[in-house]
Amino acid sequence: METSGIKTWAEADRPREKLLKLGRHNLTDSELLAILIRTGTKNFSAVDVAKKLLASCNNDITELSKLSVKDLMKRSKGMGEVKAITIIAALEMGRRRREAEGLKKKTITTSQDAFEILQPKMADLRHEEFFVLMLNRGNDVLKDHPVEKISKGGIAGTVVDPKLIFKAALEHNASGIILSHNHPSGNPKPSPEDLKLTKKIKEAGMLMEISVLDHIIVAGEKYFSFADEGLL
Repeated sequence: METSGIKTWAEADRPREKLLKLGRHNLTDSELLAILIRTGTKNFSAVDVAKKLLASCNNDITELSKLSVKDLMKRSKGMGEVKAITIIAALEMGRRRREAEGLKKKTITTSQDAFEILQPKMADLRHEEFFVLMLNRGNDVLKDHPVEKISKGGIAGTVVDPKLIFKAALEHNASGIILSHNHPSGNPKPSPEDLKLTKKIKEAGMLMEISVLDHIIVAGEKYFSFADEGLL
């Protein structure tokens, strides 16, 4: 009986051997994922399992990153709990690396600078969360408390209390703040509620002498900047 296990493949086509000989950059997404999965099923190799899993996410690693352990187990036959946990741990390490890289930016000069710090925190979320980026008078990111989570909501929105925003800013001695929340839908366009809330917080900041410099809406790899669009 024929088998499609990886051990029956030519050595050059095996993901682990391919990585050792050609380097990680020469592997496809499914081959890298197969290394994490390690083993397949009786009739399908680890690469087959990986391909099916990616196909269920439209071959989008960002979509894959949003899945839970139970979600992963449902998506592909041969995907057990241990394999699902391994994948989630690897994707989380990647997210933390992006976050650490973003925080190396000490001074915010553009909306892109802010986005690169905030995006790793929100891109994989399946619900809305609201964050505040804390800055000093020179628009440098505060070292000890760069980003503060203010609220967590559902798929369609999150309730934000301006008092909590300024409480956090005062506690950390921030002179300026950048507001941010995510749109799990992938559409970065602000809602009427987003516009009203931003105006309200901006006006409150003027009274408290804390500058509201921008509001960044993160939608996966895209974003919307209120400052860039002249809405602040």
